[in-house]
Amino acid sequence: MPIYNDVDLKKWKDSEIWTDSLWLIPERDKTGKHDGFYHGNFVPQIPHQLILRYTKKNEIVFDPFLGSGTTAYEAERLRRNFIGIDIQQKLVDYVNKNIEPKSNFSYLITGDSVKAETFEKVKGFLKNHLKRNIQLAILHPPYSDIIKFSNLKDDLSNAKSLKEFLSGFSLVIQNTTSILEKGRYLAIVIGDKYTAGQWIPLGFYAMNEAQKLGLKLKSIIIKNIEGNRAKINKQAIWRYRALSSDYYIFKHEYILVFKNG
Repeated sequence: MPIYNDVDLKKWKDSEIWTDSLWLIPERDKTGKHDGFYHGNFVPQIPHQLILRYTKKNEIVFDPFLGSGTTAYEAERLRRNFIGIDIQQKLVDYVNKNIEPKSNFSYLITGDSVKAETFEKVKGFLKNHLKRNIQLAILHPPYSDIIKFSNLKDDLSNAKSLKEFLSGFSLVIQNTTSILEKGRYLAIVIGDKYTAGQWIPLGFYAMNEAQKLGLKLKSIIIKNIEGNRAKINKQAIWRYRALSSDYYIFKHEYILVFKNG
């Protein structure tokens, strides 16, 4: 059995864990508490797979961009402890109302994940629970300024430039690794963007920031976005626009998996 998950290798054929680097997900999981109301959420299958692959029951999953709680609900479903941070109080309140951990804990903080003082609260909580580290971090940040998630100045989606966004995101990674157990995993879920007539490889820039901090890249997973609701019933329009121009239609996001040390 691997030291970082509960997979029984004697029954490896029965495992539901995906091991290919191409994830074709036709539609988001809408079961349980996943209602998909929030325009910044991601498909629950992603944290579901990452949690199964990189944690054991009762270990701690961490998300510094809590959003509408996709990762929190999967951690609860899979009997993992959870810690989450979001800069918007209304989102923290929303998830707090929905989450109902029984044997596991769930700790949600309103704060800015760019700032070290926010993580001091996390460290204090861990200490109070006789814990030192988290075992898995899943980061699903804003894709730079593609969607403005709030009017808050410190919201990364309001960064004034790509350089400012990457600088802030690097601090989130740095803060996260300060509580991540050595030998355990951090995943970044992110896509690219298209601005002023050129493709901006945001995913590769984010990957570079993580590598500069000493994280070891273990996998690059490509996830299709066939079911993106912004493009539903608009395939013909997007195809026409692509044919009349010189670009290709976005069909993917990245899931970048790193090991801490």
